[in-house]
Amino acid sequence: MTSPVPALSQLAQRMREIDVPERPWSAVHRGVSDWVDGAVLRAVLRRHLADLDPRHTEALVARSRETTTHFAWCLRDHVDEPFTFWLHEYKPRHEWRPGYADSVHNHRYHFCTVILRGGYRHERYATTTDPDSGLITGVRLTRRTECLAGDSGFLTAHDFHRIPCAQDGTMTFLVKSRPVRRWSLSWDPSTGIGHRHVPVESRLGELTSRL
Repeated sequence: MTSPVPALSQLAQRMREIDVPERPWSAVHRGVSDWVDGAVLRAVLRRHLADLDPRHTEALVARSRETTTHFAWCLRDHVDEPFTFWLHEYKPRHEWRPGYADSVHNHRYHFCTVILRGGYRHERYATTTDPDSGLITGVRLTRRTECLAGDSGFLTAHDFHRIPCAQDGTMTFLVKSRPVRRWSLSWDPSTGIGHRHVPVESRLGELTSRL
């Protein structure tokens, strides 16, 4: 559905050459970080978004979503590719609401990210879970890093992290794998309560059985 973007097409080709489903995500990260020049990519994405026709603009918006802490813009999602490309636009800090980037959480997918502008505080955690419910019952901070424009990194679906604050205007480019887990987990630092997050599309069968 997306119109061709030479730079993103080049990265997609690199990802196919890396053989994303079969390689460690660290290798994917190296492929992305070696390719990305933040200033150039920002210019490419700016031009791409400005040149989108109404049909492709509508498709991009339909794939994208708003969270409590940022806007997640889906730039590329081809069904025959084992990865997707995203631009995350962080909201001004005073507009954040609890429950997303600032919670301790993992993801259903692996991903690598490059900060295009701004920066944020990034924290990694070890977690303990309840053996019956599988929910997080406690966390321990293992690393805290102040990340700035040009920095990059990656996390697997098994890693837990948190972004407690970000500079206004922060934007990041992400390459995500397809989901490798059925759900993700989070832990609210303010309440100490753990949550399981199941994507709505996977609940259709359960919804049907409940009617």
